[in-house]
Amino acid sequence: MSRIERRFAALKSAGRTGLVPFVTAGDPSPDGVVALLHGLVAAGADVIELGVPFSDPMADGPVIQHASERAIAKGVGLANVLAWVAAFRETDAETPIVLMGYLNPIEMYGYAAFAEDAVEAGVDGILMVDCPLEESHVLEPLRQAGLAQILLASPTTTEGRLARLCEAAAGFLYYVSFAGITGAAQLSTGDIAERVAGIRARSKAPVAVGFGVRDAASARAIGEFADAVVIGSALVDRLSGAASAEDAVGRARDFLAPIRAALDAR
Repeated sequence: MSRIERRFAALKSAGRTGLVPFVTAGDPSPDGVVALLHGLVAAGADVIELGVPFSDPMADGPVIQHASERAIAKGVGLANVLAWVAAFRETDAETPIVLMGYLNPIEMYGYAAFAEDAVEAGVDGILMVDCPLEESHVLEPLRQAGLAQILLASPTTTEGRLARLCEAAAGFLYYVSFAGITGAAQLSTGDIAERVAGIRARSKAPVAVGFGVRDAASARAIGEFADAVVIGSALVDRLSGAASAEDAVGRARDFLAPIRAALDAR
């Protein structure tokens, strides 16, 4: 079993909902990335989504866009991200890490070379926002190397396409809770609970729900019917402007603690 599969199996066995925080690699500080990753785990993260900074993030709202801009301005690139994952793995061999981003940096790196280096660094999966299932043949070298391709489904996904996504799902299937960009305040759990239940019944992999999860209350509501809750923009916004690595870790801990407690209180 992969790290992602082991983690979700453990969550299911314990009757717990997974917590999947997203942070942008290199923001607020390139020097504090590894400490922040460990801080997320200490605060209750089950899986970490590590955003690869990109100049044209089409699916991301202003908060994550600005985080990418700040990281890029500090010279952060894909090689840095892999180096930070490798450093994290020196003392954490179990927490799954999924890189979330866009195809261009990997294409520039080279698919085969990236696959080899990512696996060696300890990456477990990739979520490429601009690479739908129908065009994912380009990611075959990554899948062959053992990286799970995390697929996206949304409220506008047709039934026929959803069936293909459920069949091909690996690691976990990411359900986008509404049609929009990250960070938008449009979460209506009553509209998505039935949809997610149907997807969970058909998917080969667990279902994580994200976009619009902002706090303990919304996380707990989603946790009633999802295998995991993804929270990104609200956390990235909280980290923005941290004065030091220690400050960033403290902000992450204070933000995630009530969310972890709410999920565990279900």
